[in-house]
Amino acid sequence: MHANYHTHTVRCRHASGTEREYIETAIANGLTVLGFSDHTPQPYKGDYYPAHQKMYPYELEDYVTTILDLKKEYASEIRILLGLEVEYYPGLFDELMRMIEPYPVEYLLLGQHALYDGGPDDPFVFIPTDSEVYLKQYVSQCLEALDTGRFLYFAHPDVFHFTGSKSLYKEEMRRLCLRAKALGVPLEINLLGLGDHRHYPNPLFWEIAAETGNDAVLGSDAHFPQHVYRRDTVFLAVKMAQDLGLKIIPELL
Repeated sequence: MHANYHTHTVRCRHASGTEREYIETAIANGLTVLGFSDHTPQPYKGDYYPAHQKMYPYELEDYVTTILDLKKEYASEIRILLGLEVEYYPGLFDELMRMIEPYPVEYLLLGQHALYDGGPDDPFVFIPTDSEVYLKQYVSQCLEALDTGRFLYFAHPDVFHFTGSKSLYKEEMRRLCLRAKALGVPLEINLLGLGDHRHYPNPLFWEIAAETGNDAVLGSDAHFPQHVYRRDTVFLAVKMAQDLGLKIIPELL
């Protein structure tokens, strides 16, 4: 692994460390590309804004300026890229694209954490559920996102914590994998989930992805500098991919 496109900053309010610490960790571990992709602000309606989940709109300018300054400073040592991790909410997406359009953002990652428009009563995908309606909504919403053509890759596509019918899960995730393959969008093996023993990466999902022939990419999902590169976790991810016959794309940009 010499490129990571999934790196956060303190602005999301559930990460720590300075951008410089993330960069220095990447360099020390031999990475040649480090993409910052903090949780994008969202133009929610009314007064609602989810605390501890993402940066606020007023912080976007500082985020961009900070990353661009470091990009210049470290140009001779590592390629720094400016990205954002985006949740696709149909009612907010066009306004979000207008919000970020003035900035030289180099890529977007799709990382879907909630359904519908992500409001206070909308389902959060990390919470276990056997709801077939929510599972189908997750897949349909993510496919709609991929169809926009705006995303470099799909981060933790298996994050939806479904506890219901295995046959329905396979049917829906096959639908997702087939469309991602047709669109040429790689799927991320999430190293945060793997290293922290979360419910993802989901072995069943990755069996489906292997059968479908999806390309995979390793993403650190680093919320702490030391998580930019965890050697043992990378080894486990590569072994998993090899055992399943998945192709890992080493560099995308």
